[in-house]
Amino acid sequence: MSEQGSSLRDVRLKKIEEFREKGISPFRNDFRISHQLRQIVETYGNWESQELEGLGETFSLAGRMVALRSFGKAAFIKLMDMTGRLQVYVRKDKVGEEAFEVFKKLDVGDIIGVSGTLFRTRTNELTLLAESVVLLTKSIRPLPEKWHGLTDIETRYRQRYVDLIVNQDVREIFFKRTQIIRLIREFFMDRGFLEVETPMMQPIYGGAAARPFVTHHNALDMKLYLRIAPELYLKRLVVGGFDRVFELNRNFRNEGISTQHNPEFTMLEFYLAYATYEDLLDLTETFINHIVDTLSGRKPLPFGEYTIDYSPPWKRMTVREAVLTYAPGITEEILGDVAKMEAYIKDKTDVEVVGVHSPGKLLMTIFEETVEDKLIQPTFITQYPVEVSPLSRRNDADPSFTDRFELFIAGREIANGFSELNDPIDQKQRFLDQLKERETGDEEAHQMDEDYIRALEYGLPPTAGEGIG
Repeated sequence: MSEQGSSLRDVRLKKIEEFREKGISPFRNDFRISHQLRQIVETYGNWESQELEGLGETFSLAGRMVALRSFGKAAFIKLMDMTGRLQVYVRKDKVGEEAFEVFKKLDVGDIIGVSGTLFRTRTNELTLLAESVVLLTKSIRPLPEKWHGLTDIETRYRQRYVDLIVNQDVREIFFKRTQIIRLIREFFMDRGFLEVETPMMQPIYGGAAARPFVTHHNALDMKLYLRIAPELYLKRLVVGGFDRVFELNRNFRNEGISTQHNPEFTMLEFYLAYATYEDLLDLTETFINHIVDTLSGRKPLPFGEYTIDYSPPWKRMTVREAVLTYAPGITEEILGDVAKMEAYIKDKTDVEVVGVHSPGKLLMTIFEETVEDKLIQPTFITQYPVEVSPLSRRNDADPSFTDRFELFIAGREIANGFSELNDPIDQKQRFLDQLKERETGDEEAHQMDEDYIRALEYGLPPTAGEGIG
């Protein structure tokens, strides 16, 4: 806190002492509201002055005082709650001299309760004429000086509560997120999916290439991992007879932190029996368009520096096609020679190629380093190498690739899905291959999960699954 902020804090602490000396609680809890602010605006926002005068109803409202304009014996304040804002007019002759003296000691940021009637000002703004004003919570720390004044990204993320107070755009994101989650649930439940919850703590982590957070179960005296993905447990449910399941919940990955990656994040994951990854391409396109259409009703939409057009159909390319299209200077000849691929990676990227690598892994390195950030409009990338897809079904036409896809929008991976590998013999060998990768230093390679193999041996129907988030 700056020196000025510290001084303001001291002033506010002194006000708390003064309030208490006068028998005024700075943190009272006996005020009840009759309406939220949005209810007032939506119900009476179009009423004319004469209609409001004839209403004859007293409203009790509460919220944070986020603006104050004082005129001696009167003041206009802006009240804000989670639903919106409303102007309040406080007059000394209306609330009484004693209450007005207390009101004059209030600060922007204080939480107050007001009761009164509605009217329109000369500028025709819907306003509450206060008949009483009470302090509910005295704020000690001052808000940023200017409206929208909290602009430092680090501070905004670490003090999200302040960010929410002063940045309306951030508040809207929270409301949008709630709407999106509701729409996700409705979309899948309308299509016969069952919402489930699978373990957050797992004895063997899997379902993704990531490092886990480790914890310890004292009663069982065993190491457990916060899940990096719910995949293997959801597929166990499909084995158990639930043909359509989805989960909307938290995953934990012990990796770097950025505006695009958070160690704790929400993911949607779903599984559909008797379907292929191609069915998921269509479902995903329909699903995301349903969300976009419901929330905005327009396309294209701005996202950061880009304008994204979600109109179907979306582009579909294999990994190899994408590399040949977007990677600078790449040729079929290079992709057909491991040594030339390694030389290309050394020349065109900052990745250091150490040890022996398969053509599939080298292809993915080229894709990740030279192609991903060029996939701006919604694009499905399909046919991933089997080496980087330990849980995906092999492609019938070319078993060195899998029936897998990822969705990219604005240069970011948004979704990952595939036809599930349901051959327990092949799956066990893939796990063994992953163990060899771990022995060479790949900490994100998959572990052996004998219980999952056992589940597959009971029979997993042909299934397609996808994770979004």
